[in-house]
Amino acid sequence: MENQVLQAIARLFSSTPAPLAASEVASSKLTYLPEAKLENISRSIDEVQRTGVRGAFVEFGVALGGSGIFICRKMDRRRKFIGFDLFGMIPAPGAKDDEKSHQRYAIIASGKSDGIGGDRYYGYEPDLLGKVKESFASYGAPVDGRRIRLIPGLFEETLPKTNLGDIAFAHIDCDWFDPVTLCLETVYKNLSIGGVIILDDYNDYGGCKRATDEFLGRHRDIKLLDSTHNAVLRREAI
Repeated sequence: MENQVLQAIARLFSSTPAPLAASEVASSKLTYLPEAKLENISRSIDEVQRTGVRGAFVEFGVALGGSGIFICRKMDRRRKFIGFDLFGMIPAPGAKDDEKSHQRYAIIASGKSDGIGGDRYYGYEPDLLGKVKESFASYGAPVDGRRIRLIPGLFEETLPKTNLGDIAFAHIDCDWFDPVTLCLETVYKNLSIGGVIILDDYNDYGGCKRATDEFLGRHRDIKLLDSTHNAVLRREAI
């Protein structure tokens, strides 16, 4: 009996794909994130898992799936991943977003946005969810609806219906003030002590930075660890 248990454990770990290198994902045409941002994600996941922080890994803004695949390949087999995205054209920025954000959205809405490396912009894909699922599977992280889930729809509609449970790590990549605020406050309710939140667009769009700074002002137990590339936040015990 003991040998059977040991063999089962060995099969489980031998079937776990090795983590991907940040350089491999950055060059895959599946993410806009440069290596430096992916390395921050990698280091944060390593720390969360090393210290045994409880909870799932979540991502808000899956896009083509590159960062989500990177996260799934880094997390251990006991973890679960939930990715949220409209899997279509992103909503417009709002009154609290900067001019750069509105200019960017105008290009996207015009149908003239370029994709990665000359590909079609992901928001114009007729079946983005299907394309992303294929990419996850091809990189050894199949979307099985249990360990790895992708939830399509507007955040304000899908988040209230989803039982997130404890959260250990969250990657927020949704550009504008309103969705970033919603995601931050949703994660905060479930974030374990020692849990990490990474904001991809902190240095890219004014609405994301404003939402993050206001969030930090409301919650004294959330500390900004780094904002050189993407913003890295951690929940502290107080």
